[in-house]
Amino acid sequence: MKRTVKDLVNLEGKVVLVRCDFNVPIDDGGKILDNSRIIKSLPTINYLVEQKAKVVLLSHLDRPNGFEIRKSLWPIALILKQKIPAPVYFINKVVGNEVKEQIKHMENGSILLLENVRFYKEEVDCDMNFAKEIASLGDVFVNDAFGVAHRQHATTYALARLMPNAIGFLMEKEISALSKVVKNPERPFVVVIGGAKVSSKIKFILKLMDVADTLIIGGAMAYTFLVASGIAVGQSLVDDDSVDFARDLLNIAYIKGKNILLPIDHVCIKESAKRKKAFVTNQLSDDMVAYDIGPKTIKLFTDELMNAKQILWNGPLGKYEDAKFMEGTKEIAKAIAKSKAYSIVGGGDSVSAIKKIGLEEDINLISTGGGATLKYIEKGSLPCVDVIQEKIRL
Repeated sequence: MKRTVKDLVNLEGKVVLVRCDFNVPIDDGGKILDNSRIIKSLPTINYLVEQKAKVVLLSHLDRPNGFEIRKSLWPIALILKQKIPAPVYFINKVVGNEVKEQIKHMENGSILLLENVRFYKEEVDCDMNFAKEIASLGDVFVNDAFGVAHRQHATTYALARLMPNAIGFLMEKEISALSKVVKNPERPFVVVIGGAKVSSKIKFILKLMDVADTLIIGGAMAYTFLVASGIAVGQSLVDDDSVDFARDLLNIAYIKGKNILLPIDHVCIKESAKRKKAFVTNQLSDDMVAYDIGPKTIKLFTDELMNAKQILWNGPLGKYEDAKFMEGTKEIAKAIAKSKAYSIVGGGDSVSAIKKIGLEEDINLISTGGGATLKYIEKGSLPCVDVIQEKIRL
């Protein structure tokens, strides 16, 4: 088992570098639109403050091209000041003498947030000299940024190779829940997969085929599977390069006795119509485009979810950002929230849907990872977790 922040001892006065994931949506005026990733990082930060460490926070925001003021982390510091009783400071640099001086004069139990690490090209390049310069600022490294644990960057991967290290509480919680999915899920285990392209989730789907009892496939990717089943989908989006894979998967599922559920009715529009009015149909003709699952499908999927003991959901069931096509995603989200199963929701769009509907409190784990969640389930590990030291067994 990996060392956690609680395995670290004698932290008073030590400089602890903490890699967080503060990659939150911010508007042009610097207003944070969703602070949930910040809130989820607080247990680790507060614990280190209680241990009277000097807490130095590292994070990225978006994918800047050099220094971009709109992608500065200063709005994050304002939120931290509101949420944490300890002193919180910010500096618009990551390395250099000014940073060293500010850390030198920090009081125990205080916090310093450094600037967006991706303002430096060396971060994404995983430049070891850059990482060594950051490592020289501190005594211990704690990685609590699960959302980028699949990225071998300087502050996610290289720092762990250079310093005594551990994972934070958020990282520990994510890994524990997803490890159970991969190794020992409660059964019946139902997986709901949505989104658009099948090709981006092939390894993810194959892995879940081994461990899940039922795969519910919705969203635009369902139409690739329907085509593979010989069902007409009109002009609905199809990932043509993945039709053969979908056909093979359906055959494998049949051989293994796995249950795959696909939409049986659809909310769609007629491309030929002057007024693009949404309606429900069981069969899609040539000029129809489906954008959501219909009421019969909602019932089919919901009945399956109500019998589950564990649920994993990744990807919306339709074009949920359009109110006309949100019902399917909304009803499946409500079913997952209502079920007695242990529920995990991962992937940006799925998480956004849950928040939009207001069901965050009814889901057991809302994963902060998108690509990281997929990669962990595919491989059972992540590079930035692999480099963390193991617990000492006495």
